[in-house]
Amino acid sequence: MSTEKSSLHTRNLHRNPYDFDQLISCVPELKHYVFENAYKTRTINFSIPKAVKLLNKALLLHFYNVKDWDIPDTNLCPPIPGRADYVHYIADLLADQQKEIPTGAFVNGLDVGVGANLVYPLIAHKSYGWKMLGTDINQDSLKNAQHILDQNLDLSPDILLKHQPDSDCIFKNIIEGEDRFTFSMCNPPFHDSEEAVMKGNIRKTKNLKKTKTKQPLLNFGGKQSELWCEGGELAFITKMINESALYSSKVLWFTCLVSKKDNLPKLNSLLKKVRAVDFKTIDMAQGQKISRMLAWTFIPQQDRRGWF
Repeated sequence: MSTEKSSLHTRNLHRNPYDFDQLISCVPELKHYVFENAYKTRTINFSIPKAVKLLNKALLLHFYNVKDWDIPDTNLCPPIPGRADYVHYIADLLADQQKEIPTGAFVNGLDVGVGANLVYPLIAHKSYGWKMLGTDINQDSLKNAQHILDQNLDLSPDILLKHQPDSDCIFKNIIEGEDRFTFSMCNPPFHDSEEAVMKGNIRKTKNLKKTKTKQPLLNFGGKQSELWCEGGELAFITKMINESALYSSKVLWFTCLVSKKDNLPKLNSLLKKVRAVDFKTIDMAQGQKISRMLAWTFIPQQDRRGWF
């Protein structure tokens, strides 16, 4: 029996079981991948890349009116419900300043590593009307993200893209002049090598298929910059925190997802070292996966209202 996904944020549009009749009406091709499992629940096989991509296309069209969404098979295909959760928890973070969620284009968000899928800016703008800037080091990914915007001209004034030319930088080359952002967000590379990516994917595929496998199946795709970096998640977020201190007056709240709980003590220690005036960890339970959002700011409490 299908039940509400109570672990998702209360404002998440994906708490209820998927209505595949509605989704198939949006993307008819999806019907070829929908079946009834042993629990009499209609679902798809999440180990089939095409099925996952079509599900995402249908979800984005049905819930967010995003037309003709598509990504190359080589790029990361994100789970939409989990991505939406991150956006809603950022909204809660911003609401702490004025007791209600700020909406509209005066909220300016920065998505570090937007990828080809553009999902965070799409959900953020469609849910709250925020203006978004997506950045990436991969120009092919940005080209695909721009193609999505070209199919949805109503989004063009409020979602912009910018290439990061230096893979050693995160905010440098992006935040310039009089730029000010209400928040930044990032889903960092999790692994520290391509080998680790493949091992993790074999494990995930085995769990999805309930069988042993020796071949990785990248059902969620992913280019190198999306999946791994030298030093893994800890090194990437460490770099982000150190660089954020150089832009302390330009961003109200810096945020980043942290998959490995063991990394938090070191990151919190670093935040004290760079003199963040406030930082917090917000747990996000998404199905079987536990993730968390780390948020920090250099702006004193009494000065934050001026950002809205």
